[in-house]
Amino acid sequence: MNADDVVASINPQEVVDLALALGNTDSPTGKEGASGQFIYDWLETNGFKPKKYALIPERFNVAATVKGSGGGYNLVFNSHLDTSLDPDAIWSAKDPKDKIWHSAWIDGDDICGDGVVNDKGPMAAFMVAAKAIRDAGFPLKGDLIVSGVAGEISREPIDEFQGPMYLSKDLGARFMATHGVVGDFVLVAEGTGFGIVGVEPGKAQYKVTVWTDTPRYYDAYLPRPTGLADAPNAIVRTAAVIAEFEKWAYEYRVNNTYEGPWGRIVPNASINAIRSGYPYNMTSTPQICSFYVNTRLLPGASPIDSRIELEALLKRVGVEGEVEIILYRPGFEVRGAEVFIDTIKRCHAQTFPNPPMIVADPVTSMWRDTNAFNELGIPALSYAPRSISHASKKSFKIADLVDASRVYARIAMDLCNQDRPAKLPLGAHLNRNIAETIAERNNKG
Repeated sequence: MNADDVVASINPQEVVDLALALGNTDSPTGKEGASGQFIYDWLETNGFKPKKYALIPERFNVAATVKGSGGGYNLVFNSHLDTSLDPDAIWSAKDPKDKIWHSAWIDGDDICGDGVVNDKGPMAAFMVAAKAIRDAGFPLKGDLIVSGVAGEISREPIDEFQGPMYLSKDLGARFMATHGVVGDFVLVAEGTGFGIVGVEPGKAQYKVTVWTDTPRYYDAYLPRPTGLADAPNAIVRTAAVIAEFEKWAYEYRVNNTYEGPWGRIVPNASINAIRSGYPYNMTSTPQICSFYVNTRLLPGASPIDSRIELEALLKRVGVEGEVEIILYRPGFEVRGAEVFIDTIKRCHAQTFPNPPMIVADPVTSMWRDTNAFNELGIPALSYAPRSISHASKKSFKIADLVDASRVYARIAMDLCNQDRPAKLPLGAHLNRNIAETIAERNNKG
């Protein structure tokens, strides 16, 4: 049986049925166990020998290997098990129990559901591709590894929200890789519209706290009028800071835009949480208010720089406060992936009439688990279906999902049968960061 025969043996209905089953196994971040167990059981039922890689038992990663005979490149397919919204997240969404977040279904030519598009549909595609290769007995020189990981979608310990249930990247792809699931290359199957993405920003998060030394006014004694910045109520005072922050966030976006060989990063900064006072005790003004900032960082950027700028922002507004760095995760631009990229392009051309798509800015301006692998010196790229309805309808075309399975099978059969050099360098030196690239460019200019 040749590669074309293996591709022809892929059953489109099997791909769709698996994607639907995964999408209907709800697994918001922190509660990935049921989805992980489903993957484990499916792999075992279909003749693989899956293993669990767990920092804690409730949130484990799963991987299984199609063993090669030796001498070829080793490839890891990766997707994440967790989905984006817990049904209890009443302060994150208007209707956190809406079925779009927790289930999957067919609507005409589309397969729908947040969990399917992010990221269980592509996972189903490469699982069925690996099964077709294995069932056909197609010979591979290098190992083919399929994996599903917990904690890709951000969830981080902060304030009283501590412990392993609030961890994300540390117990997901990075933990799995440092405990043995490694390859020469990693294909992270997240939506790119079948474009090849080799760069993602990092992230830094900050807690900005504003306070007032004026008394806690019982509401009957609250003075009026006051300006926003000198109000005795810390919530009102913070409003002045937020107005200035929005101006800074636009400047941050403009000043840090980067365009490179793998696309353009347009990093955003946003306030996504705020805390002050107690809703059960509202007769006095609070003296303290904190808001929480998420920023995207260019690879090579320091989180200290943004902290300094946010501290300067407080001074400009004229309020007392402090800025704490509460999270730092670096981003990376892939290095040493030329063989991998050429293989994807070749297999893409065997599947689609047009070359890989140009990827939209938001797709190259978010966090993906490519960062976790590139940080460890394992060249990682993203490549998967995505459509214009991805963000709005939470769907993509069934045909795209089936084509993904076909192209993944071709990539695996091609790459794993290319002769691997006797030694490949594995290390962070493969990832020359964007800061160094910009410095080189400036020196030449």
